[in-house]
Amino acid sequence: MPDPARAKRLAKRISTLVASAIEYEIKDPRLAGVTITDAKVTNDLHDATLYYTVLGSSLDEEPDYAGAAAALESAKGVLRTRVGASLGVRFTPTLAFARDTVPDAAHRMEELLARARAADEDLARVRQGAKHAGDADPYRVSGVDEATGGSTAEDMRGSDSLDD
Repeated sequence: MPDPARAKRLAKRISTLVASAIEYEIKDPRLAGVTITDAKVTNDLHDATLYYTVLGSSLDEEPDYAGAAAALESAKGVLRTRVGASLGVRFTPTLAFARDTVPDAAHRMEELLARARAADEDLARVRQGAKHAGDADPYRVSGVDEATGGSTAEDMRGSDSLDD
């Protein structure tokens, strides 16, 4: 029977092993900015998916996602061997690598929130000196008796009465 708790523990251990192997053992320069962010293992413990992100060497430089994906694909066998030797399980899970898009989505959300804040500030600046259009009470008619509600019997009949 599959145990999801065991799969989570194994995923955490696999991500730690792969991250340390990428950092200390594999000498591929394309993996210099690769960080393992998450790992998922199927309940039958046969397949593991590792999520990674790539950091650029400077803020202006776009990360090399294609190079990192190719380097991870070429190092997959070495990494699986390292994971199998360290885990001590009967079947070493196959490794698959997927790019983690959460940081990109978070960056996009931050940009949208900054744009919304700027629009709010512009609107507040415009509102600062603004006045309401028209009178304070546009429905108030001057010269009408407020005690009767502004209507008299003569107003109710209108000017087109038959008495004229």
